Amino acid sequence: MAASSDLMGAAEDLADQFLRVTKQYLPHLAHLCLISTFLEDGIRMWFQWNEQRDYINLSWGSGVLLATLFVLLNMCGQLAGCVLVLARKFVPYACLGLFGIIFMQTIAYSILWDLKFLMRNLALGGGLLLLLAESRSEGKSMFAGVPTVDDISPRQYMQLGGRLLLVLMFMTLLHFELGAFTIFQDIFGMALIILVAVGFKTKLAALTLVGWLLVVNMIQNAFWSIPTYRPLHDFLKYDFFQTMSVIGGLLLVVALGPGGVSMDEHKKKW
Repeated sequence: MAASSDLMGAAEDLADQFLRVTKQYLPHLAHLCLISTFLEDGIRMWFQWNEQRDYINLSWGSGVLLATLFVLLNMCGQLAGCVLVLARKFVPYACLGLFGIIFMQTIAYSILWDLKFLMRNLALGGGLLLLLAESRSEGKSMFAGVPTVDDISPRQYMQLGGRLLLVLMFMTLLHFELGAFTIFQDIFGMALIILVAVGFKTKLAALTLVGWLLVVNMIQNAFWSIPTYRPLHDFLKYDFFQTMSVIGGLLLVVALGPGGVSMDEHKKKW
């Protein structure tokens, strides 16, 4: 028991040291990772303009003009939102715009009926919630004047909501297959997911999960090794950037801390 406690303490010290060294760069890296899915999708719409327009037109019978406007709004909305987030300008409005893009794509591409893709879109929403919470300083909160309970502000509930929505992404990464490594991977991931969700040893769990996902992502979603004409290339690219966005969300959890609605915060009061 003592050896286990010492090991956990050493791991937490190492995580704290990492945060001290990277605290100036971590939020910027988190933002870039978080919006990478939107950035890649916006650029892809530019290069696949005709295909995207024709898909919307055929799926909804909307006509070429409305389909073109939809693709234009999607592309410009995502690219503009990404630029604003990276520039740290009008971040709340950029987040709301990207929320709107997620909602539009969920309807237009029939994601609502595909549980796996719906969960991934909700996970992206969780990352945006964390980004919105980060942009809200306590002194200039959009919730100024709103009553709080036990000194817990709406911003901290947003952090909790973001953590819980990010958990959905990892549910889609579980394989549920027989095999020693696969079973270990699922159990290991689930354990870290639960720790992040309840806010226990949050920074250490999130950093560990970031490292794990980076390695798995590079190995399993290496889209650059697949020729572009093969459909697998696009599937792997989608998975790669979705995972990078969730990594960005986890890095924001690390940078922001778990917030007031967490076991870590309640331990301090005990």
